[in-house]
Amino acid sequence: MTKPATTTIIAAALLLGGCANMTEGQRQTAQGGGIGAATGAVLGAIAGGGQGAAIGAGVGGALGAGGGYLWSRHMQEQKQAMQAATAGTGVAVTQTTNNELKLDIPSDLSFDTGRSNVKPDLRPVLDRLAQTLQANPVTNVRIVGHTDNTGGDAVNDPLSVERAAAVRSYLIERGIAGTRLTTVGRGSHEPAADNSTVEGRAKNRRVEVFVAEQATAVR
Repeated sequence: MTKPATTTIIAAALLLGGCANMTEGQRQTAQGGGIGAATGAVLGAIAGGGQGAAIGAGVGGALGAGGGYLWSRHMQEQKQAMQAATAGTGVAVTQTTNNELKLDIPSDLSFDTGRSNVKPDLRPVLDRLAQTLQANPVTNVRIVGHTDNTGGDAVNDPLSVERAAAVRSYLIERGIAGTRLTTVGRGSHEPAADNSTVEGRAKNRRVEVFVAEQATAVR
């Protein structure tokens, strides 16, 4: 590889390494730009030597930074809106390592034991979620239902599916296209806490909602 190509890739690596002290939005934009620059430099070097590397790095960096900023802005706004809407409810709103927005909804807010009807306390949370989804129409939603280990798989597996489906139906009633919403039932197979205690079982009876840009909607 030519010297210009090597220099460009080193610069991109330094850009990625300097992300530690940035804000979340700045860091994701810089990471997108760095990865784009490095990839563009390699492809450009193969195609046209040193000059091709420089051109490829510029194009790749611009595309990478633009994509990173677009994701950061929309998803960060949605995250902040949901954090404000769920403050004090027990719902945990976080960003996953693969840039999905995750809502972890506990059982005392979502469903009664053995039931799949959406509880009244959950409706304002889902109403606000629907509003943010309407404001950011390029996102998809995956709804995952969970249970504790009481009753066995024959009961819990379909119950977890029914709970996820109930959330999906509620969001559709609030104007969200069904094509954007998928459901999964995990039964008791992915516990978040110890099923041997009352408190642990309560934590395991939950629903998780994942929101992602369409290009990254796979968990």
